[in-house]
Amino acid sequence: MITLKEALTKSNEEMVALCSELEEKAKASGLNAYIGFERSGAGVPILIKDNIQVKGWSVTGGSKILQGYIAPYEATVITNLKSKGMMAFGRANMDEFAMGSTTESSFYGATVNPHGDNRVPGGSSGGSAAAVAGGIAIAALGSDTGGSIRQPAAYCGVVGMKPTYGRVSRFGLAAYASSLDQIGPIAQNVEDAAILYDAIKGHDEKDSTSADFEIEDIANNLNPDVKLTIAVIDSYVEAADADVQKAFKETVDKLEAAGHTIIRKEMSNTKYDIATYYILATAEAATNLARYDGVRYGARAESKTTEELFFHTRSEGFGTEVKRRILLGNFVLSSGYYDAYYVKAQKVRHLIRDEFNTIFEEADLILSPVAPSVAPKIGANKDPLEMYKSDMYTLGVNLAGLPGISVPVAKNDEGMPVGLQLIAKAFDEKTLFNGAASMEKAVNYTK
Repeated sequence: MITLKEALTKSNEEMVALCSELEEKAKASGLNAYIGFERSGAGVPILIKDNIQVKGWSVTGGSKILQGYIAPYEATVITNLKSKGMMAFGRANMDEFAMGSTTESSFYGATVNPHGDNRVPGGSSGGSAAAVAGGIAIAALGSDTGGSIRQPAAYCGVVGMKPTYGRVSRFGLAAYASSLDQIGPIAQNVEDAAILYDAIKGHDEKDSTSADFEIEDIANNLNPDVKLTIAVIDSYVEAADADVQKAFKETVDKLEAAGHTIIRKEMSNTKYDIATYYILATAEAATNLARYDGVRYGARAESKTTEELFFHTRSEGFGTEVKRRILLGNFVLSSGYYDAYYVKAQKVRHLIRDEFNTIFEEADLILSPVAPSVAPKIGANKDPLEMYKSDMYTLGVNLAGLPGISVPVAKNDEGMPVGLQLIAKAFDEKTLFNGAASMEKAVNYTK
């Protein structure tokens, strides 16, 4: 597949022909990565996750409840893309309302990982990652609430980047957990990810959480030869399986050989990240999803009274995982449990952020696994708790609002990719991308 950097040098006529070729290949691929082939704008085609508003498109968040909804406005990231010679092309499959780690909760059915027989692509941006890995998308946009860009990128052997909270506008993103969500790029390599990140970032007055910082040109100033101090958390790696531990150790050795300084640090057990995240994220999700009531937009169930309308629409429209998280969110926000769970989780979130900041006093970056294993088989994680644990390494980054990037580093004996992530201090995307470019060069991953 042509890279994003190369595609930006081609003519519009060549890109129109490529769009038709991508649509044909996607339909024949059997991956179920695309759920629509709408087009908006002109230029290089970028696949868009189905929770990002593109004016005039059907945008459903992978849910039955939003069938029939047509976006009346454009997300800021789409406006930014179009101003940089790119176009929105196609809707990527995703876990319903971004709630899941496998893309199996989608109303449209599961997406398949192009690397393995009946393997999940990760989630919730599984369609975006599978399409890029399968050669049916040049690059894609995803959203990351607790690892939903980085984890599918790791499972599919591509690069996925989560920006600092506030660096990319959330205007036009269907909210899962508003204090955690960020839109970011999924691409074939680090340079392409930097190009796409540069295109979508920036301050937006329409987003009250958008940070107003000077814009850096990262893609044109990448330096893979920079020497950095990288922290590793040995206690984190112990919870991963043998394939991930092996890839981690080999990558650390290669980074040292490339001239980087490796230091050993400790952090709290990841179980605190998991508990904190699922209290806060579900609380915000329960509030955000209250708007889907059958009155204003999307699907509406047959009902005789207003009470029946709310009950039937939500019962029929939401899937099992979404209902589970709404129930949990309402529980932790309820009278008698708010202080015991929600307030306590906010305090732990602050401690998690402080732990990261302490490490960044001595280190430029932190190296960590993305997931404790390679991509599991479709249907393997029947216990929701097992699915939640697959995000154990990524959740803390969102809780602290930090930038992170997943880079493929190895494959196991079955040919399944292993990705590792680099984490940087808030708003230091320049160092993050330089470190990622250096790691990409050092490991020399073969697709």
